[in-house]
Amino acid sequence: MDSRGQADPAGQCPGGPGDTPRPPERDRAVTWRNWALLLFDHLPIPTALCDAHGTVLLANPAMAAEWGTLPGRLVGRGALDLFELKTPTRLHPIVEAVRLRRRSRYPIEVSWSTGKGAERHGELTVDLVSDTPDAPPHLLLLLRVLEESSPPATATARVSPVEARILALAAGGATTAQIAAGVGLTVDGVNYHLGRLARRWGTANRTALVARAYVTGVLAPGVWPPEPSGPV
Repeated sequence: MDSRGQADPAGQCPGGPGDTPRPPERDRAVTWRNWALLLFDHLPIPTALCDAHGTVLLANPAMAAEWGTLPGRLVGRGALDLFELKTPTRLHPIVEAVRLRRRSRYPIEVSWSTGKGAERHGELTVDLVSDTPDAPPHLLLLLRVLEESSPPATATARVSPVEARILALAAGGATTAQIAAGVGLTVDGVNYHLGRLARRWGTANRTALVARAYVTGVLAPGVWPPEPSGPV
């Protein structure tokens, strides 16, 4: 019965055995978040969520598969370390939109190297999203693969003069600190270049990186101390 002495429409008194209480707002939010993450993981489109600075917070298996790794290993990486932008100036509208907290969508042409060393090209769509209008926006990245090319293994790999010098010093057994002093970079700068090369060539460690440099002709064979093979 209700307060007016009438029966409850469902045939149960409030608080009775048949009355199921509504879950608190927080519980419903957690449920929806879990469903959203499940859907995120099953999306066939390579997808990642980044903070406003472009650091990966979440990546789905389809995105991680482009680098032959697991989603968790992309977390903490910078989006600009993963992709090469065909037109770097396309970043300017995104930076301005983040500053003004403007919700919009931005397509960018990108290329990247897969975990097997193949060069791929595609379009990265960047959506600015947030939980509330006043919250700092996050970047939702959706990747559409357009083409893939695998250059011959014997072709000289494209590296910058600094990268070629770093590889030569690494091949000679120099430490990261010694390499940094030799090329005029910080230790972090050297690690940045080594990391980019490793991702580009799909190598797992420095030894494999040096071996790939010899195989692709970046380093001159039969020369000690190691030297770049020529202009790169």
